Amino acid sequence: MKFKNRDLTEGSIVGNIVVFSVPFLAAYFLQTLYGLADLFIAGQFNGASVISAVSIGSQMMHMFTVIIVGLAMGTSVLIGQATGAGDFPRVSKIIGNTFSFFLIFSAAVTVLLFFSAPLLVRLVSTPAESVRETVTYLRICFLGIPFIVFYNVIASIFRGKGDSKTPMYFVAVACVLNILLDFIFIGALKMRAGGAALATVLSQAVSVLLGARSLFLKSREGVSRKDFKLEAGILSGILKIGFPVAAQDGFVQVSFMIITIIANRRGVDVAAAVGIVEKIITFLFLIPSSMLSSISSIAALNIGAQKPERARKTLWAGTFITVALGLFFAVLFQFISRPVLSVFTSEAQVVLLGVQYLKSYVFDCAFAAVHFCFNGYFCAIGKSIISFIHNSISIIFIRIPGAYFASKIWPETLYPMGWAAPLGSLLSATICILVYFYLRRKDRPVC
Repeated sequence: MKFKNRDLTEGSIVGNIVVFSVPFLAAYFLQTLYGLADLFIAGQFNGASVISAVSIGSQMMHMFTVIIVGLAMGTSVLIGQATGAGDFPRVSKIIGNTFSFFLIFSAAVTVLLFFSAPLLVRLVSTPAESVRETVTYLRICFLGIPFIVFYNVIASIFRGKGDSKTPMYFVAVACVLNILLDFIFIGALKMRAGGAALATVLSQAVSVLLGARSLFLKSREGVSRKDFKLEAGILSGILKIGFPVAAQDGFVQVSFMIITIIANRRGVDVAAAVGIVEKIITFLFLIPSSMLSSISSIAALNIGAQKPERARKTLWAGTFITVALGLFFAVLFQFISRPVLSVFTSEAQVVLLGVQYLKSYVFDCAFAAVHFCFNGYFCAIGKSIISFIHNSISIIFIRIPGAYFASKIWPETLYPMGWAAPLGSLLSATICILVYFYLRRKDRPVC
């Protein structure tokens, strides 16, 4: 419950959010830098076919990663509630059960995805020029799935205990290593997309080793062998919160992949442009993503400490901060889109298409800020199913049909297609606010 002598259930709510979220944001930034570095360095030594392969492959890996983060949210919330209540034996059991479950999960998924790589590449309509490189990238990354899983699991355990700073350290080391290996594998050794994947996997392996060492050295709960025995009550608690989050995050990523398919069918230049913009948007979404997890962790601690009003105030303070920053970036990128796109590629057509797409898509930073914050709060109170429902509605009725019809009605530009995501987020935000106040008016406890 402590974070550098600060009790997250006492004191300034805004101060707690800042103190907790800044290291969280830094860790997210460094982790996202993996993908940006891969794409940037690949673009310096290769053409559109490799850029497209790295962007498509890394988007698939991002989809898997957010599903893992969603599942691990169950661990983070349960640990936060138990820590807030001072029940440290339960914290030990949650940690042990988490490791056992995700070990089995990661082994099964690694085998399944490795052999499914060619099929997945075909399903997303990868441009013919990029198919071979994309399969190579994915197969190397899929072999590294256990490292990706356990990095995020270890980070979720730290954050559930109120510590967002420690994960930042081990991911910083891994990020620096990833960039160095990118230059060696992609630049010096000419390994193309496969080099980018290998650099990412090896870096994630280092982050897991550092994280595991830190976790068990710092653990005050005394995790024992018996804590690793799966218990139905704890496992169901993790999945009750984590599964709806993973499902909704996975569904969102599927919608992004469908939009990628729509783009891929319009040619390699469009595919490369959309891939680069997706990376930039992922970078900008670090703030709402970190705020989602920060609100979830802080609110869970306060709920465990029987302070539901502070949990609600944390939600509203975090939402205000995140929306303000989202609006700032939305306006800023109306002026700097071209120079930013030019950093990733010198191909004029790719830059032109990317600018069109980014100038509309970037407004999602403001609209998504609202429902991201509410998602974190709904997770903390054990109602993550709400997040799954509103995201599903948004995807089915706005995001996918909006992108499809925009590509058909305005085939000469990507600007209208970029509005599909912001409008979908606007619908999600509206649903979140209405549900929140509906529960309050009905005098149903939302904490």
